[in-house]
Amino acid sequence: MKVAHTVAELRQALPREGVGFVPTMGYLHRGHLALVERARKENPFVVVSIFVNPLQFGPGEDYHRYPRDLERDRALLEEAGVDLLFAPSVEEMYPAGFSTRVSVEGPLTALWEGAVRPGHFQGVATVVARLFLLVGPSRAYFGEKDYQQLLVIRKMVRDMGFPLEVVGVPTVREEDGLALSSRNVYLSPERRKEATVLYRALWAMREAALKGEGVAEALGRGEEVLREVPQFQPDYLAIVHPETLLPLSRFVPGARGMVAGRFPEVRLIDNLEVYP
Repeated sequence: MKVAHTVAELRQALPREGVGFVPTMGYLHRGHLALVERARKENPFVVVSIFVNPLQFGPGEDYHRYPRDLERDRALLEEAGVDLLFAPSVEEMYPAGFSTRVSVEGPLTALWEGAVRPGHFQGVATVVARLFLLVGPSRAYFGEKDYQQLLVIRKMVRDMGFPLEVVGVPTVREEDGLALSSRNVYLSPERRKEATVLYRALWAMREAALKGEGVAEALGRGEEVLREVPQFQPDYLAIVHPETLLPLSRFVPGARGMVAGRFPEVRLIDNLEVYP
């Protein structure tokens, strides 16, 4: 596996075509490796980027304490068969005088995470657009765990005409349902058990939907579960359209349950298809 830290090194190492790309912020887990595995199957050359993007963190968020371990990540990626790791510095990604931003407007970025974290998706779209232009992939892989992010990136790619396919990969979970996240490292053993409340609330809404209950009733089931863990302060619990993310008054195929909120140590998000 080659490692590039600069744009010049990246361009020298890239093939002309056939690139599968997995952009990450590092501190890798089995969810990231599932993206790599999918990319490995579908592309002759796989590039992974590791870059903790300051533009997508708001004031008071965890940019400076976000977990980082490049040597550990490098070993995992080499073992997984990655061809090229791109690990730039902030100065390399955003040179002096960098002042361009990419903004996806509308409900995809105005609601849910966009409402709780103003400017977050502008930061995401900006860094992903820059990475796409630098790497030039045929396909790029993103986890469904960040479902809203996945839709925002797909929208940006369609609107801007990027010549690539955005591939969503299902969420990887622990046996008790907790979605894998780099931020799970913040959880104490006791809090780790409580953190399953997000998945349990989503599953309760799915069970209600499959029993024929309506959206309001299903939301009520999910809210009951969240109240079981008072240490978790929800930012939102919603049932939304799978393409627009607008809240639903009745179920449609693919309806998505979305939940996010805070424990004292960390903020977590999750989502699940609640109406197949």
